[in-house]
This record gives sequence, C-alpha cells and structure tokens, in this order.
Amino acid sequence: MREIFGGLPWWVKWVAVPVIALVVFGGLIATVVGFVIGLLFKALVFVALVGGLVYVVRKFTAGSSSRSDW
Repeated sequence: MREIFGGLPWWVKWVAVPVIALVVFGGLIATVVGFVIGLLFKALVFVALVGGLVYVVRKFTAGSSSRSDW
C-alpha cells in the first residue's frame, strides 16, 4: 500500500480517497447509523414504558392494599 500511495500528492490521500469511500459506502454507512439510532430510540422508549408501568402499578397497589397481603 505504501508504494501505491507513496508517489501521490497529499490531497489524493487525504481528500479524494475518503470522498470516494463515502460515495461508494455512504448508503451502507447511513443505513447502519440509522439502524443503531433507531435501535437506541426503541430501547429508550421501552425503558420509559416499563418504568411508567412499574410506577403506575406500584402507585395503585400501594393505595388499594397493604404490603402484608403478599
């Protein structure tokens, strides 16, 4: 690899090659990033819903019966 890039100008190594990589793999990168962000959002929604459910259940069960019934 060093022999291939050795004689090329700096802008080819640091500008042209990354731009070509983004053009070629840009759709794949966007898909992976979108999937990860979507997964994190769904996990956050799941945690919030489960936390809300636990809060509501504890609030109603604490008000209607005592803990000694368990």
